[in-house]
Amino acid sequence: MSATPDLVVLLDDDGRPCGTAPRATVHTTDTPLHLAFSCYVLDAEDRLLLTRRAVSKRTWPGVWTNSFCGHPRPGEDPVDAVHRYAAHELGFEVTDVTCVLPEFRYRAVDPNGVVENELCPVYAARTTGLPQHNPDEVEESHWLDLGELRAALAAAPWALSPWLREQAAELEAAGWFATTAGATR
Repeated sequence: MSATPDLVVLLDDDGRPCGTAPRATVHTTDTPLHLAFSCYVLDAEDRLLLTRRAVSKRTWPGVWTNSFCGHPRPGEDPVDAVHRYAAHELGFEVTDVTCVLPEFRYRAVDPNGVVENELCPVYAARTTGLPQHNPDEVEESHWLDLGELRAALAAAPWALSPWLREQAAELEAAGWFATTAGATR
């Protein structure tokens, strides 16, 4: 049995699939638009899991971000990709996966010049598990309440990923933070 190639879905300017590329080669100084996702994991106390990207990561090493991100493979249901990445990066299962920002799209340039250029639907999920970090992906993690996230966004936005900052603003505007307990149950 051969392993599934680690490909990302390339998108045209209208967000329609137009090809694939190996994930390991797609992020450059001229990254094409491609499909990704972000996920915010909540525990039973409605605390949010923030993770710090591994310092060995090519882009935004050591930066705090949402629970995890990833790329659905060609033909893969995005919710299945969320489950796959939760297990791979954090070693736990997630439930109640819900898309909370289906049209989120961003472009950001890392200090080393590598570009993120993604149509990146945002999901929320629940877990009862404790993170067991994949050291290639996650340096550390911390459960925090939404007030603590707001305080971090205000006090040290430079320590947080650009997509987290943009997503948090959109989630706040959509009222998701105010209804988090009901949003994924």
